[in-house]
Amino acid sequence: MAITTQYVVSHKGVEKLVTTDKKEADQYDKMLDVADNLAVYIQAKGIKLSDDIAEDLSIMLAKNKDNLAKLLKGTTADSILSQEGADVVKLKANG
Repeated sequence: MAITTQYVVSHKGVEKLVTTDKKEADQYDKMLDVADNLAVYIQAKGIKLSDDIAEDLSIMLAKNKDNLAKLLKGTTADSILSQEGADVVKLKANG
């Protein structure tokens, strides 16, 4: 019988990630903390969003913090999006 250690990252009572990699779990937990802080900040600035949209937006921003920093420094969105697109493998349908 094998014993496996699993790390479970929960957010607001919901399991968000289950992994055997402690570093990955810690990084994901930190990203969720950043997302929570972003949601509070956005709402405190008077932006009216539903809780679901605020959570989705803040998680997207936290996951993409490096590219967001580039945008804030003046890099164009097109440049970043094309760079991200180069990282995506496009599959063509047979036919």
